[in-house]
Amino acid sequence: MASETEKRHVALWIEGMTCASCVGRVERAIQRVPGVAEVSVNLGSEQARVVFTDAHPADIGDVATAVEKAGYGVATRNLELAIEGMTCASCVGRVERALRKVPGVTRVAVNLSNETARVSGIGLDEAVLIDAVERAGYGAQPGGLAGSDDDIKQQESRRALIHVGFAAVLTAPLFVAMILHMTGSSAGIPGWAQLALATPVQFWLGWRFYRAGWKAVRAGTGNMDLLVALGTSAAYGLSLWLLVRAWMAGLVPTALYFDSSTIVITLILFGKWLEARGKRQTGEALRALTALRPEHARLREVDGTEREVPVGRVAVGDIVIVRPGERIPVDGVIREGESAADESMLTGESLPVPKSAGNKVIGGAINGEGRLIVETSAVGAESALARIVQMVECAQAAKAPIQKLVDRVAAVFVPVVLAIAAVTFLTWWLTTGHVEHAILAAVAVLVIACPCSLGLATPTAVMAGTGVAAKHGILIKDAETLEIAHRIDTVAFDKTGTLTEGNPSVVALEAADGIPATEVLRLAAAVQQDSEHPLAKAVRTRAQTDGVRPPAVIEARALPGRGMKATIEGRELIVGSSRIIEENGLNARALSARAAELEDEGRTVSWLVETAPRPRILGLLGFGDALKPSARQAVAALHAQGLRVAMLTGDNPGSARVAAHALGIDDVQAEILPEHKAEAIRALQRGDRVVAMVGDGVNDAPALAEADLGIAMGTGSDVAMHTAGMTLMRGDPALVADAIDISRRTFSKIRQGLFWAFFYNVVGIPLAALGYLSPVIAGAAMAFSSVSVVSNALLLRRWKPAGRDIPTVVPELYTQPAGASPPIRKAA
Repeated sequence: MASETEKRHVALWIEGMTCASCVGRVERAIQRVPGVAEVSVNLGSEQARVVFTDAHPADIGDVATAVEKAGYGVATRNLELAIEGMTCASCVGRVERALRKVPGVTRVAVNLSNETARVSGIGLDEAVLIDAVERAGYGAQPGGLAGSDDDIKQQESRRALIHVGFAAVLTAPLFVAMILHMTGSSAGIPGWAQLALATPVQFWLGWRFYRAGWKAVRAGTGNMDLLVALGTSAAYGLSLWLLVRAWMAGLVPTALYFDSSTIVITLILFGKWLEARGKRQTGEALRALTALRPEHARLREVDGTEREVPVGRVAVGDIVIVRPGERIPVDGVIREGESAADESMLTGESLPVPKSAGNKVIGGAINGEGRLIVETSAVGAESALARIVQMVECAQAAKAPIQKLVDRVAAVFVPVVLAIAAVTFLTWWLTTGHVEHAILAAVAVLVIACPCSLGLATPTAVMAGTGVAAKHGILIKDAETLEIAHRIDTVAFDKTGTLTEGNPSVVALEAADGIPATEVLRLAAAVQQDSEHPLAKAVRTRAQTDGVRPPAVIEARALPGRGMKATIEGRELIVGSSRIIEENGLNARALSARAAELEDEGRTVSWLVETAPRPRILGLLGFGDALKPSARQAVAALHAQGLRVAMLTGDNPGSARVAAHALGIDDVQAEILPEHKAEAIRALQRGDRVVAMVGDGVNDAPALAEADLGIAMGTGSDVAMHTAGMTLMRGDPALVADAIDISRRTFSKIRQGLFWAFFYNVVGIPLAALGYLSPVIAGAAMAFSSVSVVSNALLLRRWKPAGRDIPTVVPELYTQPAGASPPIRKAA
């Protein structure tokens, strides 16, 4: 039996257990995994505590597989750690490798820009993860402390600036002396004075490089700090040796290099301060969203009294009072009052949104001049603001696929630079015989090499891009979504609710001979009384307006893509598209002319059919739905970006054709069943085209998942938003063009940053090795490289939507226009 010290313990959260027999089944499944010494499953806590032995190491994944084969699930846990001490891309790789070695870890994403690590896995222990990071030579603390991160980073920034100031004061005399020497002046600073000025810079202000470099050595690797520490120490050590040798010989030293080491450290400290300042600015959008979280709410008690409580104590169903000018504390529905809400920070909508009883409000929005009584619908992590912040955090912490190449380069960067420096030193020493020149050339190589710029190019651009997108109402799920979005060449739109307002109304009501029109409305409203489809809501609204009371429904069910079927007063009725007429073999000749007339006007037509006991057509309903004012602008903007635009709709060909013509869409597919939309997306993807699908309904979810990029309207269903890679926080189709433009500009910044980072190192290191660059120039160049990469990414914060000079669509003009119409492909 293995000793206790040879065992490791893991806690797993088991899903699906309901009774004691489940416990036994899970225990037996885990016990059969080779390498498991003991297992104890608790039904109450739904946990399995597993003990492994080192005699036969078992992978945590094998345990999870065994549990799943037994018919249960193992919950995946997500943790975030704040990492301290990372300075370059090599550090990122080292932290990731350390975390991946922890049993149970399935996914790790370390971000140099915001100094965080997101870890996903099974049976994760925060303390074990922190210990793994610390053993790799870095500091770590739970991400739950991130609330104070901003204050901590501000303090660190102030402290770093003070250090830069001290270094500048001590370095200034050496810098002036160096300039005077370069101009031929004989004026200078005594060697011991140079030593006195250089020593505190080297070992006090530059101690951070020694500390971080030593941690890298202990972990068996290298980083930027190690290169700086070695390079400046070589210059300082050479100067000290020359000074002592001259003193022992009773001579005055003529050439010392204290100025090189101190100026290099000062420049790098200054560059690191600028870099940290720039990295902090990339997260301003996220901090602005986080700052919207209200701390208190005014709760109305059962007896009608009001009291202020922490927002964390508000529960779903509680009534909250919002006074004029206050920030709305929770998501909810207005029960009383009228006002306007400023949702600009959440949705990007610049104008206040009118609100009245029955309307939804979002926590974090600012109430206007009215007093509101709100019933809470979501709080805490379930609120819209919390979900937005979480999505932005995940996107900013995620690693873009292109970063994998950078990580491979960064993994070997420092060892290669050390080898080049060693070869440079030996070559210069053996060919010239001057050890001083050899050391200075090697120092220049060590100092100019900059893995930081390589590591910062991608995450800073991703943070800036996702931040500016969130500011304008575009939520991006992860960095991979950004990378796909910049390659999109085809955009497919759903029609209803995406390009149209999604609030249709009944504009025509036609009955078959011998049937009153009110009877058609009465039965149609009854069939669809439980449906949430926009057309069904329109029928119920019309019935309520006309005072028509629908009869009771015995049984009702949806016919996906076709309509609703119900049993009413002993009759089987269907309300739906023309497909129901074809499927039931009915003759629509009496109403076909009117249906065609309505379709030519751009109306959507639904039929009311009785299938039993007497199969016949009872009538039809015509619906009108206005195009969104910005829809034409959206299509024009996408065309201007060189994109192909298509429309996929389950609506009839006539209505689809009119809408497409009004918007300038030339590829239309009508009467597509929901299950066939995914096939239509695959058809659009032929020829290696990269397709984005834009939709808002549950029926769009398969197409959103099938497309290379799914874009969901935030006004749509939760299913659509969950499936999509991007979510538009307001129902504005013009945001689609904005999202693609932001992704293109973001990846342009990533490419620029990576190009300059590679170019800088590929050109700078050989120049330093050949002796064309002094250590001072090399240090300045190294500091500038990281600052330039971060500053270039920060330019994304200036992004604004392109000017929209395309006339908006006037809803009243949504009728058949003159001229050629786009060809319609009717689904089979």
